[in-house]
This record gives sequence, C-alpha cells and structure tokens, in this order.
Amino acid sequence: MRFAQPYFILFIFIAIGLVMFYVWAFRARKKTRSKFAQESGLVELLTQVNLKRQRLKAILLILGLLFCFFALMRPQWGFKWQKIKRKGLDIIIALDTSKSMLANDVLPNRLERAKLAISDWTRNFKGDRIGLIAFAGSAFLECPLTIDYGGFLLSLENIDVATIPRGGTSISSAIKEAMRDYPAVGRAQMGSGTSSDISSSVAGKYKALIIITDGEDHEGGSLRLAEEAKKAGIIIYCIGIGTREGELVFVEQEPGRKEFLKDSEGNAVKSRLNEDILQKIALASGGAYIRSTNTDFGLELLYKENLSKMEKRELEGKMNKLYDEKFQIPLAIGLFLILLEIIMSDRKK
Repeated sequence: MRFAQPYFILFIFIAIGLVMFYVWAFRARKKTRSKFAQESGLVELLTQVNLKRQRLKAILLILGLLFCFFALMRPQWGFKWQKIKRKGLDIIIALDTSKSMLANDVLPNRLERAKLAISDWTRNFKGDRIGLIAFAGSAFLECPLTIDYGGFLLSLENIDVATIPRGGTSISSAIKEAMRDYPAVGRAQMGSGTSSDISSSVAGKYKALIIITDGEDHEGGSLRLAEEAKKAGIIIYCIGIGTREGELVFVEQEPGRKEFLKDSEGNAVKSRLNEDILQKIALASGGAYIRSTNTDFGLELLYKENLSKMEKRELEGKMNKLYDEKFQIPLAIGLFLILLEIIMSDRKK
C-alpha cells in the first residue's frame, strides 16, 4: 500500500483534539450534574437520557472522521503499466557569443538580454525537445536535444563571450552544427545528391533552428546552408538583437576595467544590427525573421505565430506505473459512520 497524499495525516490532530474535547465535556457534565443532585436523584433526572449512547455517538463521529482523513491520503494498492506518449517539436537555439554581443544598445547587453529571454521562454515548455548551440567564429553544441530543461538552463547560464575561443561571427557554422545535431539529417547529408530530397520527405516538419544574433557574418555561405537545411527538413527562424544605429562595444580587459573593442587599425568597433542577412536566411529556409525589442524579445511571438503551427512528432513514450485508487473504501465507511451518528438518538425509549 502507498499513499498519494500522505501529508493529510496531519489531520489526525483534529481527531485527537476532538477526543480530548469529548473527554473534557463528559467529565465537566458529570461534575455539573453532581452539584445539583445526589447520586440517587440523578437516576430520576436522567431517565430520558442514554449516557452510553452519547459516548457511542462520540466514538462513531471520531471514527468516521478518521476514515475520511484516511481517504484524503488516497490509499493505493495494485497497479498497471501504461505507456505515455508525448508530442513535441525539436528546437535548437543557436546563440551568438561573439564580442559584438556585449554592446549595450539592449540592456544589460545583447548577450545577457538574450539569455534572460531564453530562460524565461523555456520554463513553460512541456514535451518539446530543446538544444543549445553557442557560436562565434565557430560553433559548438553546448546542450544536445533534450527534455531536461534544468540541464538546458544550466548550459545556458554558463555561456559567455569566452565560450567559443575563435573570434568573429560565423552564422554558417551554427547552421552546419545544427544540421549535424539532428541524427536523421546528419545521415542524409552524408549520402548522395538525392539524399536531401529523401530527407525532406522523411524528416518531418518538426525541426526548428532559432538563430539569435546581431546579424554580423564574417564568413558568408549562410544562405547556401539555409537552403540545404530547408531540404533537410529544418526551418530556420532568426531573431535580430540590437539597433540599426548600433553601439560601441566595451570589453573587460581585467576585473573592473573596461575598454572599447578595437579593430586591427586601432579604431573603436561599433556594432550594428544587420537585418538584411537574417531576413534572407529565414526566407531561404522557409522560416521567419523577428526583430527583438526592449518590450518583446520575440520568442513568445515566434512560438505563437510559427512554431505552434508546425507539425509535431510523436516522441518516444515511456512506461508509467498507474496505481489503483482505493480511497472510496475508507470514504464510504467514514460517511456511513458519520450518518449513523447523526440518525442515532441518545434518548431512552
């Protein structure tokens, strides 16, 4: 036997309190009666009252409550196995960790704002698998596709501009890494020229890549890879973070001292949002582009307008042990005892 809600055992203190009250009440009543009459006179005074039935009614009420409290604890015994199936999307977030993401035209800066938005967004996930890629001059899978949202958030928390040692920004490397991270896609890309068509028909429509970046792309080739991703069944959505006017980038050289990021010629670097390339990548893959703002980062809107309409795949089910509820038995006994106490009279016939 097990109890689904064992904390209701605390209600036993109510029953104990009721027992103490009845003991006190019966004793107090006896003392009160003895003040008004002698023992011989009490027999005549109590000719219409059955003291034993009064005690029996108290016992029935207490037992009835105990059985009801026992029912609240939801006793369970016996079980059966049931396969639980879930449906969801496979979502990989590629987060730009280049130094340009330190620009504070979005407070506290672009990278920290993105991390906060992703964290808030994923806390409401139920069933969707989510993965995380960090990219700058190259890309690295920080968290594979998982439904362990706690592990995902831990990986997200550890990301900073030092995560990818290679400088620059390569959106193409993020797309490549995402294509490798989808097992079916990775196998298709290793095959012949027709494998992309096969993957497109089999891979389904539940794979999404969300690229969060300011749009700087130093290597190129991202448009071609976006088209390949589309053939492989991956839809790319881009969220642009930053402003068109841009902002100078501060880099912490040592604790407590920040300096402007400078180019090879010694000029201060000003990073601007490049929406053009992000719009083209999204268009090439059949996705969408959303510009992040201070009031709405764009992830909620993206899920509502785009991701929620994608075809969800059936994820691998798991076997759950379902216990048989037996609370009905003590509940029926408890209610019967309480009803019996109500209809029982303490008067002598």
